[in-house]
Amino acid sequence: MPLKGVIFDMDGVVVNTVPLHFKAWKKMFSEYGKKFTFKDYELKVDGIPRISGARAVLPELSEERLEKAAAKKQKYLLEFLRKDGIKTYPDAVYLIKNLKKDKIKTAIITSSKNCLYILRKAKINKFFDIIITGNDIKRGKPYPDIFLLAAKKLGLKARECVVIEDAVLGIVAAKRARIKSVGIDRYSKPARLKQADLIVNNLRKLSLSKLKRLVWR
Repeated sequence: MPLKGVIFDMDGVVVNTVPLHFKAWKKMFSEYGKKFTFKDYELKVDGIPRISGARAVLPELSEERLEKAAAKKQKYLLEFLRKDGIKTYPDAVYLIKNLKKDKIKTAIITSSKNCLYILRKAKINKFFDIIITGNDIKRGKPYPDIFLLAAKKLGLKARECVVIEDAVLGIVAAKRARIKSVGIDRYSKPARLKQADLIVNNLRKLSLSKLKRLVWR
């Protein structure tokens, strides 16, 4: 089966918003008396919808209070985005441009509902054939829905695509979608992405031939 599409997660893969998300989560959780480490971020909230992240750390709260907690996190994130700005990862932009040259379709996905705002601020919203946000799905990762929808919107079969992810739950979701995955290890912790079909620490190392070999396995 030939490679026809690459599906990129947004946060931590294409844009460097992870530190801002972490700061926003940490600030919100501190107001509920919860200590929140970066390991907590990686294991409990990375790559999933806000309400699910809030529930993972504050399971004792009612749904109404969880919604308020999630709204606080959103408020803090937007404040940090406006204050600190948005940076893209040069290696991701390099890969995306090369894929476009080779006529490989690209999609960007995120459970975040801030996606369009972030992509426009970073001036990369036109890099992708398809953009899938948290508004487009009912179930977030580790459910496979977001990847399956991206493949469908690209007009491709799941097995014709490859997912590029930095989150553990994202890799799990890709496996459930039966889509080959590349884990991008930006924190020198490759073991956390061990379920990925391939792990790299820089997307410049991810050649088209390597991506093609993944779908031919």
